[in-house]
Amino acid sequence: METSNDSTGGDFILVGFSEWPELELILSLFVLMFYTITLVGNVAIILLSILDTALHTPMYFFLRNLSVLDLCFTTSIVPQMLVNMWGGNKKIRYVGCMVQYWVALALGSTECVLLAVMAIDRYVAVCWPLRYASIMHPRLCYLLAAASWFSGFANSFLQSSMAMVLPRCGNRRVDHFFCELLIIVKLSCIDTGPTESKMFIARLIILGMPVSIILTTYVCIARAVVKMRSAEGRKKAFRTCASHLMVVSLFYGTIMFLYLQPKDNYSQDQSKALAVLYMILAPTLNPLIYTLRNKDVKKAVRKLMGKEQKFYGYENQGNAACGVISASSHPHTTPPQTK
Repeated sequence: METSNDSTGGDFILVGFSEWPELELILSLFVLMFYTITLVGNVAIILLSILDTALHTPMYFFLRNLSVLDLCFTTSIVPQMLVNMWGGNKKIRYVGCMVQYWVALALGSTECVLLAVMAIDRYVAVCWPLRYASIMHPRLCYLLAAASWFSGFANSFLQSSMAMVLPRCGNRRVDHFFCELLIIVKLSCIDTGPTESKMFIARLIILGMPVSIILTTYVCIARAVVKMRSAEGRKKAFRTCASHLMVVSLFYGTIMFLYLQPKDNYSQDQSKALAVLYMILAPTLNPLIYTLRNKDVKKAVRKLMGKEQKFYGYENQGNAACGVISASSHPHTTPPQTK
């Protein structure tokens, strides 16, 4: 083993699930399937929300941002994960590892804040329906989305810069399927207690503040729903918030259990299983949760498909008309009759 106190250069070895070769092959097929569904589902949401003017609302603007996040988040992890699973070489370059944990942390942090912003949007839609359009102005939506992205990348820059300066003394074996920041920190050959404490505070802020906002908004929503006299109004409010609640529960449930638990209870195998849930499974389920019972999205799909069928219908009619014109311009000559 190397003994140099370098903090840059060299390759890392991603252990992943190589200790269970049979499981690794089966898991790689599931990961590929879920990644494909993630790509198709999120790209479909992005295109629909852009092409259909009926979906040019704050809710679908934020949903489009969430789909972009999920696409980038899984793409920063899954391709390298599949390469390591299918090949004998488990190595990743230092620069690649640094970019991976920086991007993954930035996008994950951004999603934490964006889900809180989406909760605020749902609060305004349920509690202030008549003033919704004036409150959730496009300018405010852009500012909220920009704040989500900025805070996520700022948190990643802060934590990543603390990890990059730690000496590793040649320790390059990463017991995970991607370059996870906490594991990179643990590779250091010095006391990382102060650094881990600062990172814990940063994680507590980036997770705690959005969760507080989400809980506060849904308490207000619950009070407003209880005061509603119409059963149809309650049902509509539930449909408005159900999808977001499912996504929040899936994302925050796994990530808080993983990153906010005491160090003594930390299990690496448990960490890998939970990471698969929130990094691969959650981005796959998000488009399904938001679209399966969403009438607006279904209507947009039917409208888009109807336009395509109408276009092809006009094209076929045009081809038929051209055929008639061509036939009329070249009449058949009748053969001379023999006497």
